[in-house]
Amino acid sequence: MRNPSLSLHISPHECEFSAVRSQGAGGQNVNKVSSAIHLRFNIRASSLPESVKQRLLQMHDRRLTDAGEIVLKAQQHRRQEQNREEALRRLEQLVRSVAVLPPPRKATRPTRSSRKQRLEGKLRRGRLKALRNRVFE
Repeated sequence: MRNPSLSLHISPHECEFSAVRSQGAGGQNVNKVSSAIHLRFNIRASSLPESVKQRLLQMHDRRLTDAGEIVLKAQQHRRQEQNREEALRRLEQLVRSVAVLPPPRKATRPTRSSRKQRLEGKLRRGRLKALRNRVFE
């Protein structure tokens, strides 16, 4: 069976890039040069398959905005072009991670011993709590 996640490719034309200044240490270079990249990717307007779009929009991730855009910031490298490539690589990795369907869950039942163990634990806990009551003479 062919894995559909391997054939997914995101065109840089579907992304909006903006250069911003990096954070953290770096001295004068960090203060002068806008080498960090903000990547914005509109999921609804993309050329991704509809099933992948739906899974992307349903994920609970702080990088996903209410407007259905993924926002990534790449600032690891000194050069803007390297950060642009890094942001695209991370976006593709994120899309690939949701493109692979999780295996369907097989319904299972608790074993007899696990049910017995659970009930014994409840009994023990109940007895412990009963000892906290007042003692009548």
